[in-house]
Amino acid sequence: MPKHIFVTGGVASSLGKGLTASSLGRLLKLRGLRVTMQKLDPYINVDPGTMNPYEHGEVFVTDDGGETDLDLGHYERFTDENLTRNSNATTGSIYQAVLAAERRGDYLGKTVQVIPHITDEIKRRISRIATDDIDVVITEVGGTVGDIEILPFLEAIRQFRKEAGRDNVCYVHVTLVPFIGPSGEQKTKPTQHSVTELRSRGIQPDLIVCRSEEPLSDDLKVKISNLCDVDAKAVVNAADARNIYELPLILHDEGLDDVACEVLRIDTDAYPLDLGPWESVVQLVESATRPVRIGLIGKYVQLPDAYLSVVESLKHAGFHHGAAVEIDWIQAEEVEGLLADGRLADLDGMVIPGGFGARGVEGKIAAARYAREELLPCLGLCLGLQTMTIEFARNVVGLTGANSTEFDPTTPHPVIDLMHDQRDVSDKGGTMRLGAYYAVLEPGTKVAAAYGEQVVSERHRHRWEFNANYRARLAEHGFVCSGTSPDRRLVEFIELADHPFWVGTQAHPEFKSRPDRPHPLFRELIAHALTFREQRLGAGVPHAVSAGVS
Repeated sequence: MPKHIFVTGGVASSLGKGLTASSLGRLLKLRGLRVTMQKLDPYINVDPGTMNPYEHGEVFVTDDGGETDLDLGHYERFTDENLTRNSNATTGSIYQAVLAAERRGDYLGKTVQVIPHITDEIKRRISRIATDDIDVVITEVGGTVGDIEILPFLEAIRQFRKEAGRDNVCYVHVTLVPFIGPSGEQKTKPTQHSVTELRSRGIQPDLIVCRSEEPLSDDLKVKISNLCDVDAKAVVNAADARNIYELPLILHDEGLDDVACEVLRIDTDAYPLDLGPWESVVQLVESATRPVRIGLIGKYVQLPDAYLSVVESLKHAGFHHGAAVEIDWIQAEEVEGLLADGRLADLDGMVIPGGFGARGVEGKIAAARYAREELLPCLGLCLGLQTMTIEFARNVVGLTGANSTEFDPTTPHPVIDLMHDQRDVSDKGGTMRLGAYYAVLEPGTKVAAAYGEQVVSERHRHRWEFNANYRARLAEHGFVCSGTSPDRRLVEFIELADHPFWVGTQAHPEFKSRPDRPHPLFRELIAHALTFREQRLGAGVPHAVSAGVS
């Protein structure tokens, strides 16, 4: 029977429950245990797919098309395990399932209540990922203890230990130990109150992970131990780290995985820890010092979490090349003004990420033109590919008014359009291509060279597609469709024949990058950006000599 670890949080949000859970998952994997992870979110949305990025940040997409919480990105990057839509459950999806069962008559006319029906559905969501090929399931409960919306989740995980057995469940509580400047002290009272609130719900934590700016003294750990009724060795300090990838090593030094194994009766002699692979990752991070500046042309740059996987993918590629990637956050709506001021001249590369809606699109198109004309390495993701296509159609092929029907339904040249079999679907998610799709790459292209294989699989999240009716006209001017769907109906990758690296993909490759295995497209972007930087700071950068520049 799989063991279960439940991670809750107190005092304040954004303390790092997801990173703590991810780090513990990596440590257990380094012991040879088979680990999977899950996030329970208390909001009533069925999933984050229709939520504003400013509300929720990035929507992380799984291979099977699940639109999930961004913490699943941390889980995958740390544990190197591909998760599924079952790894994220929300209050909305749980109530939706219970109401559907009630309408079918599954409850035989009984009054449907939070206990037992909602809590039973929560427990079912936890159990369904606990398959025979898994040793440990780590479940993060979103929100903060004391919030009214997480009460059913706390009750469900309280019941879960009773049903699964005490030795099969471990409760980890992440809390805050703030530093009060005027008194010059770290205060344990918020942790005490948070644990008291959790215990009032029937859950006694087995481990307390204390977030703090500076390391805690042993005396403070003993104080928390005494007041919260946990062993002193079970009070784990997660002080601010230099980078997130150092966190598993810090938490191991604090004894997190040792105590968790002890609580769960996992024989550590049978599962010895090998930190070597992760120490190599941290060494890569620490040795990445060569500066390189990448412009991120986004619509939601006020909230960096909206592009979390893109940023981490750039960092991973930097680790590979020994480069410290500096992100220049550029609001898409301001691009044309920045071009006039020469602001983009300091960039070594550019990423044009995804998004929905017309706001900022013209700025993305202007950025794509700048990268094409100045031979600046550029990677377009999803909407990025689409704006690069529009730019090329307008300014190189001469298709005046070329656009996407998403932004201009009456455009005379719909180079980006909905597929015919998508037009009549009213459900917002129903028109989307979600999850992993295969693509066949054209031999001899930059994309094929980057991947080193002919058939690849990438995750998607979009509605509009490259209009194949324009493929031949764009190709006449050096526009290369370097990867298509296996039936050749859908264009998945584009590039320019005579540009060092002006590449777009309809997919979201950022979701598959790992700190020790950067995604090929990001790896090549950073490689070309480093070369561009050397030219820019050395002999100078050649201007506007790519094929088809108007």
